[in-house]
Amino acid sequence: MLKAVSTFVYVKERLHPGLLDGLSHNGVQAIEIFAARQHIDYANRKQHVKEIAEWFRASGIPLNSVHSPLYADYEWGRAGAPPVNIASTDRAGRIEAMDEIKRALEIAEQIPFRFLVQHLGTPNEDFSEKKFEAAMTSIEHLRAFAKPLGVRILLENIPNELSTPEKLVEMIRGAHFDDVGVCFDVGHAHIMSSVREAFEILRDHICSTHLHDNKKDKDSHLWPGDGTVDWKEAVELLRTAPQTPALLLELEGDEKVNPLDRLAETFEKLDAV
Repeated sequence: MLKAVSTFVYVKERLHPGLLDGLSHNGVQAIEIFAARQHIDYANRKQHVKEIAEWFRASGIPLNSVHSPLYADYEWGRAGAPPVNIASTDRAGRIEAMDEIKRALEIAEQIPFRFLVQHLGTPNEDFSEKKFEAAMTSIEHLRAFAKPLGVRILLENIPNELSTPEKLVEMIRGAHFDDVGVCFDVGHAHIMSSVREAFEILRDHICSTHLHDNKKDKDSHLWPGDGTVDWKEAVELLRTAPQTPALLLELEGDEKVNPLDRLAETFEKLDAV
């Protein structure tokens, strides 16, 4: 299984080749870019995206995935910008959200990648049929836009009522989204129910992962082993997934910890399971 990492660990910084060099020199075999404008200005195709594309071409490291934007501004919603929400029942807001996601998808024109990881709704969003139908319509639109770019949409299990494992499978099967898969988030599964229960429901659809830990109290994105996830069970389950997903770390940045000091050790521990 590929050893991969999300640039979410550096999301407060501008993404640059030096950060990517550090990851590649510490055993990372594939990367997910977290599409936040303060981190990677995906609308700035002539400069920032071009700079990152040159690094990927030179390094030979594949871009496994891009995480869809959560906000459209350069301050990650801190100045009051609304979240990018494809389940919004406000049609104008939903169209704006899809337009923002398309700009991130266009990264693929300069840096080919396999998957776009997409949230349905916002954290703790309650369920309604109207929201579910709105999200389904949005995914239909986005998958049509992504297909010519060679990108497959992956839905992520996140802590809300629209994105439970059961609801994700209901959407994929009910809408006949044969080319839509799942990014299995271990930390979220641990909070929402259990890793095993969520995995068994999503198994056949899992194409990529997000690996992080927590103490089952909040979505804290800790390093594996710093919370209460049973990593022996989690990795053994993932190894049985039919589509062999990457082991992709999605970790919260900590000013007191240099992530490069823990990457190799963490991958060794996961390998040893």
